[in-house]
Amino acid sequence: MKLLRVGPVGQERPAVMDAEGNLYDIGEPEIDGAFLASGGVARVRAALERGELTAIEAGSLRVGPPIGRPGKIVCIGLNYSDHAAETGATPPTEPVVFMKAPNTVVGPDDEILVPRGSVKTDWEVELAVVIGETCRYLESREEALTKIAGYAISNDVSEREFQLERGGQWDKGKSCETFNPLGPWLVTADEVGDPQDLGMRLWVNGEQRQNGNSKNMIFDVAEVVRYLSRFMVLEPGDVINTGTPAGVALGLPGQPYLREGDVVELEIDGLGRQRQTVGQA
Repeated sequence: MKLLRVGPVGQERPAVMDAEGNLYDIGEPEIDGAFLASGGVARVRAALERGELTAIEAGSLRVGPPIGRPGKIVCIGLNYSDHAAETGATPPTEPVVFMKAPNTVVGPDDEILVPRGSVKTDWEVELAVVIGETCRYLESREEALTKIAGYAISNDVSEREFQLERGGQWDKGKSCETFNPLGPWLVTADEVGDPQDLGMRLWVNGEQRQNGNSKNMIFDVAEVVRYLSRFMVLEPGDVINTGTPAGVALGLPGQPYLREGDVVELEIDGLGRQRQTVGQA
């Protein structure tokens, strides 16, 4: 099942997409942590199967992020060996954890803004995990997988000078406005199946830059969720960005960072596709 939010910024309507691509109003106030924690996915699935939902004419409706503002965005850095190699980093022995401001989240086709003073704004296609149940000191990888509501595409946009050359922690190169396009859908975990067998691709101005697969994660989804639960409480609606494969501007010859007017397109098998035009803050 695919959950999404459609409409103008700040006025998105929660919706569900059926197998034929039809949209229906789900009759819920929001898709957020409260919705996930209260069995909202099961309610919507049952209502859809009974034919009780009102159809939405999609037309040219904007697609917003599938989750109303997350409580937190937790990110895993250097989680693909090929990405670590291209950046000159040693593959980590434990997950590299940093945070991203929740207000970075925008829709999958919304504009990305290059920050003022930035010359090193970069792209990262990532598999996003959306938590569906509270996670606290999980004992096993198997238990961790049962806590996941679903998956989405995330573009973990990054400013490399702010992140790596200006001192302090990575967060300030990750939390600029518009730096986390998310969606188009939250695809429920049962529909995704194995999260470690998903092709991931990204293009800039029509030229393919990333072509990887989630099977190449150093720490897989189950381990990431289990691990994080030992250090923080993960709550319904929280988002985890699980890392990016090789092909970011930082690791490419000439480092072709994003500029105003560029177009970024990205996709993950079964999770849809994003397209962003780059603007200037």
